[in-house]
Amino acid sequence: MSTQRKEPVANRFERIRLETDDLGQEDDFSSRDGVDYLSDESKSVVVRNESPDLGFDYSLNPYRGCTHACAYCYARPTHEYLGFSADQDFETKILVKRNAPELFDRFLRRSGWDASPVAFSGVTDCYQPIERKLNLTAKCLEVADRFSQPVSIVTKNALVEKDIDRLISMSRRNLVHVYLSITTLDRELASRLEPGTSSPRSRIDAVKRLSDSGVPTGVVIAPVIPGLTDDHMASIIEAAAKSGAIQCRYSVLRLPGAVRPVFFNWLRRHFPDRVDRVKGRIEALRDGQLNDSAFGSRMRGSGEAADWLAQMFRAFTMKFGVRDQMPEYNRQVFKVPNSNGQLSLFD
Repeated sequence: MSTQRKEPVANRFERIRLETDDLGQEDDFSSRDGVDYLSDESKSVVVRNESPDLGFDYSLNPYRGCTHACAYCYARPTHEYLGFSADQDFETKILVKRNAPELFDRFLRRSGWDASPVAFSGVTDCYQPIERKLNLTAKCLEVADRFSQPVSIVTKNALVEKDIDRLISMSRRNLVHVYLSITTLDRELASRLEPGTSSPRSRIDAVKRLSDSGVPTGVVIAPVIPGLTDDHMASIIEAAAKSGAIQCRYSVLRLPGAVRPVFFNWLRRHFPDRVDRVKGRIEALRDGQLNDSAFGSRMRGSGEAADWLAQMFRAFTMKFGVRDQMPEYNRQVFKVPNSNGQLSLFD
């Protein structure tokens, strides 16, 4: 693996600065392994999604920034809004919503809430390594379990298995879908591309253990990187099918804002001989551009190259027998707990 230092990517909002205390002297995780964990005092934790092509209307993110350090992460520019950079700071300045479970509880008690599914990890991964210490995602799942609130989870970390008992309980009421996001099964490539994530093998093993336990589990091939991982699709779908995945989905590489220089800096360091190839393949999927923010095409691309990729995906899912839909959520069992611990039916 290359040891060259990454070139910093400028923050387009560099005049903004965030000044905040760490999580407190009593917490031994406030700064460790070169990562600073900062307290995020947000007043809300559930965000309404206005994009029609993401498959969910609401999302919950206990953390901002991500130590998975995936070179391609589309969420990197969100750190710029906080006065941080989209490259090193995104990976080493992690904002923690310590009150996420309480905020989620408060949100679900809103008058007129219709139990729409809430996606965990709509932006950054809810099972990045600090979750083992803080258990914020686990506590939010506990809230969802108490309310019988449907949720979906997308993660690149086999750490999701630590909450398997809760997930089994919720799956018995058709309240949860879990997706493991896998870019490649090549361990060496994954260690360079997404160094803070679980190994591909451990993610596939997590799919099997969750599936064998009755938890509806799928695999998201994300992102497909043209010229680098697009020929890995068949092996991922085959492994997913053998592990009991109900559904497979995919999305292609997105390069909004500062993600583009971060990704190409990474590519030049690790695969300098593939830079032109990858760039050309991306442009073939994006009508000659490196990014497309239009709803509908931004996730899958457009044109002949995108059509070919979609055809290959369909062919492989049919060959390996992967279905294309998860079980329907049960929104009818949603209940709001009373303050005395009893439950009242949701109107």
